[in-house]
Amino acid sequence: MNTSPPARIAQQLFQESGLASSHEPIETNVVEALLARHYQLTGRLERLATEKDDTFRLRTGTANHLVKVSPPDEAVAVVALQTAVMRHLETAAPHLPVQRVMETTEGSDNVPIETKDGGVRVLRVFDFVEGAVLARTNPDPHQLAKAGQMLGRVDLALRSFRHPADERRLVWDLRHFDQLRELIEYTPSAAHRRLAQEVFRLFHEAIVPRLGELETQVIHGDYSPYNVLVDRRTDSFVTGVIDFGDSMRSALIFDPAVSLANLLGRTPRDPWREACSFVAGYERARPIKDTELPLLPVAALARLTLRALVTHWRAERVPERRDYLLEHARDDWVNVERAMAVAMGEVVARLLSTRHDTP
Repeated sequence: MNTSPPARIAQQLFQESGLASSHEPIETNVVEALLARHYQLTGRLERLATEKDDTFRLRTGTANHLVKVSPPDEAVAVVALQTAVMRHLETAAPHLPVQRVMETTEGSDNVPIETKDGGVRVLRVFDFVEGAVLARTNPDPHQLAKAGQMLGRVDLALRSFRHPADERRLVWDLRHFDQLRELIEYTPSAAHRRLAQEVFRLFHEAIVPRLGELETQVIHGDYSPYNVLVDRRTDSFVTGVIDFGDSMRSALIFDPAVSLANLLGRTPRDPWREACSFVAGYERARPIKDTELPLLPVAALARLTLRALVTHWRAERVPERRDYLLEHARDDWVNVERAMAVAMGEVVARLLSTRHDTP
């Protein structure tokens, strides 16, 4: 197993994604002071585990809020992109249950925080969307289709969105997947390395030659079961869409691929069942081109493999977030293996057959 730093391309992607290094957590009393000064908010502040930023839940007694402070190495323009996406959806599709950004008393979307080394971190406050995360539920096919349909509606609303920073480079963007093959060397298991090599082969053959012709737009980028809030008692099922931290301009099919990656293998005897239900719902709102749908299963496998590779690499280098990282990726290799036991042609045929299923 390789223990040296990754090559230049991978290292740059990690840095631009805010994943290359750890940072000192911002002190709670600093956040409390900023909330009181700029939002006139006070209450009990509870730190939450996250991938890279500092996140808190604020309980004021009358309402709950989510407070985020961007990591030191995340560009201010990228934070502005994330906020602009949410503002666009609030205006263009106010009916969608997307998390809202709260303004400061001065009418700003955020509060800049100067760091000791001259950098800037950004504090933002959001409404706290209540509901159970999809990951903690056991949805039936109809409910999965509802979750898929919601992502399709979000993508449809973002179709016209533009922002100066939307071409940001992110390690999670599958446009760069083929350039991250070296991450295989950091995986300790020989069996897992073989699985990863096969996924890279599939991606290189099926998707890389087509990258330049895929339909692109700004996408959510991380519509995972942890960023979808649901309530079984409601007809819509989905009650909240949160965390636009990975929003970017990329291939449209890479957005549902993220969701599929999180659904693969959860039903061992039929590892693509939940994924097919999700896609059926997605296409009711935002149909996928006939020429691109066959690429979706490979993209999903690539995304799941990428998370497994990146998680192991980061867990060794950012120990304070190790438990969070490993918890979210604990079954990834098992699920990659289960999903790859089904021929891609069979999966594509099944996706095509679900297009005319009734809601």
